[in-house]
Amino acid sequence: MPGGRLTQSERRQIALGLADSLPYAEIARRLERPTSTITREVMRNGGPTAYRADLAHRATEQRARRRRATAPRGPQSAPQPHGRDAEAVAAYEETLTTVLMASGLPRMTARVLTCLFTTDAGSLTASQLARHLQVSPASISKAITFLESQSLVRRERDEHRRDRYIVDDELFYQATLASARANDQLVATARQGVTLLGPHTPAATRLENIARFLDFISDSITRAAEQARQVLHTPPHPSTGPDHTTQPPHPDHA
Repeated sequence: MPGGRLTQSERRQIALGLADSLPYAEIARRLERPTSTITREVMRNGGPTAYRADLAHRATEQRARRRRATAPRGPQSAPQPHGRDAEAVAAYEETLTTVLMASGLPRMTARVLTCLFTTDAGSLTASQLARHLQVSPASISKAITFLESQSLVRRERDEHRRDRYIVDDELFYQATLASARANDQLVATARQGVTLLGPHTPAATRLENIARFLDFISDSITRAAEQARQVLHTPPHPSTGPDHTTQPPHPDHA
């Protein structure tokens, strides 16, 4: 299987595959590359609808030049806590960022959230985020504003009166509820259309079906979040691995 960076020829094949609506896995199979490599390449260069091979190749070369220009002069980068491999951590951060982007987050927002997820403290200041990501404070502020609007982060003032941006277990629960509530307005608006268009017309029937579907989904998400909330506050048993988490009781067995 080929290794190293993608070539310009490979990027052109990716662009052709996207134009043919091929899934990432199929493009990866044809190039004999991991699917994650193709996903990361596309998402960091405009997404499936805006990907351009030549632009992506130039952008990658520019990023490589910037990394070389800002590389530390010393023999090693700053040591990672707990004996972690710095290169492996950086690669994982890139992978997690790509996955978050695939879920719909803008790239900078995904990068900020990745930083917060992977720091042991679970909180960082704007200056710490800007320094780690090598971006402007304005970019951090814009990303944080979006994350706060989605209940994905919260802010607190520390002892030095600096804003700290925090992710904690309870935020996952709150973000899930916010996602469910986001459907409520669409449900209400759809049912306004039912009244306006006439309850027995095809258009009204379509809107009512949409409203019933979203109403059911929202209710199911809310009930599931309530049942699963205890998982966020129950540490894994030390004798189990990362794949063995405590499951909430099924409603039929509660």
